[in-house]
Amino acid sequence: MQRLAVMLWLLCLAVACQAQTPREDFKKNVGWSGGSFTAYPGPLQPKLTPPPGGKRPFYISHYGRHGSRHHTKYEDFDYVLNVLEKARHEGVLTPLGTDVLGRVRRLREDVNGHVGELTELGVSQHRDIVRRMYKRFPEVFKGDVVVDAHSTLAVRCLISMGNALLELQKLNPRLQINMCASQADLAYLSYNDRRLTEKAPSRENRLIYEQFCEAHPTWERVVSQLIGDTAYVNRYVNGERFNYFLFRLASNVQSVALADELTLYDLFTEEEIFRNWEKENIYWYMGFGFCPMNGGEQPYSQRILLRTIIEQADSCLALPRPGATLRYGHDTMLMPLLCLLGVDGYGQSFTDISLLAEKGWLDYRAVPMGGNIQFVFYRKNPSDDDVVFKVLLNENEARLPIATDIAPYYHWSDFRRHYLSLIEAYEASHPED
Repeated sequence: MQRLAVMLWLLCLAVACQAQTPREDFKKNVGWSGGSFTAYPGPLQPKLTPPPGGKRPFYISHYGRHGSRHHTKYEDFDYVLNVLEKARHEGVLTPLGTDVLGRVRRLREDVNGHVGELTELGVSQHRDIVRRMYKRFPEVFKGDVVVDAHSTLAVRCLISMGNALLELQKLNPRLQINMCASQADLAYLSYNDRRLTEKAPSRENRLIYEQFCEAHPTWERVVSQLIGDTAYVNRYVNGERFNYFLFRLASNVQSVALADELTLYDLFTEEEIFRNWEKENIYWYMGFGFCPMNGGEQPYSQRILLRTIIEQADSCLALPRPGATLRYGHDTMLMPLLCLLGVDGYGQSFTDISLLAEKGWLDYRAVPMGGNIQFVFYRKNPSDDDVVFKVLLNENEARLPIATDIAPYYHWSDFRRHYLSLIEAYEASHPED
């Protein structure tokens, strides 16, 4: 019966993965085309798989990205505004272009003084995430257990953590909450591997990416509907760059208060939306995935984070009531961590970058605003040596590339053996790191 349940779960997972095609997803929610700008969708899986015989949740280990935020640079707005304003001054802006100029001005005014800050939506996302965590796994947060929370020093991460903890305290005032944001924690919460960072934008990577973008242009129709003089556009407008910033603005509207009043997605066709997303998805893969064109090692940038998660879990598993460990950071750490773990196929390696969408390597499923990974641990009692766990990616049950007889659950001993061996093998072959 257990084997049948595992087979059925794997079959359902395979069907679900096949259904996750970007074009279909974007028809359901165009905001998903924003990739890492996607506003957190909440769990897509309505019911979780019950644990194997008699085991109960007792500890959660988590790493989460901050919630929805404003743009981190004024440049996104100012580049688009400068192009449109110069075209208006020259008398070549179309009526639609004039309308779009007004929309972008409103967005620019909205962000003034708030660059990179968490929005109200970002606040509610993290309150909602821990509320669901509390309700799904009440045993973990029972009584006066400890919740140990750590954040990077970025204000949007600090406020994400603070609101999550406020929500937990409201749900259970007896919780013993430790909240920390320290330079010392950055060694694992936001580690920058200089050697790997320098290898990511390899010459081969850049050439392949540029060739792909040239083969799939997305800007000509978009620009022509805003600026009516082709000769002017050819002489004064970098269409590809303008389109890049305009689509970024369109993607992040969903995270700000003006989302109820305006959109920029109406400027793009379905094909243009897909192609704009595809380019950004490829960028994420080439920078953070197991991309062979830059050495195929980028995910190991988060080996220290993964080792810390394992070591802290080992310490907590020795306690009768360990509670939860919550960590708050960034998408640029979460994505390579997911790739290093191989969660839901993100550990795949492609030489043909056009295959990413087809094979399910989708940035918006991995690192939306508020994106998170949760390790939920189960045992029968404190003397139970067979600790098992499951992984939730954005609150949905996920798969790992290791053997298990209790899917979607895994034996912790198998997990730690497998991933510590990976880390140790990498570090042995790179003693200078």
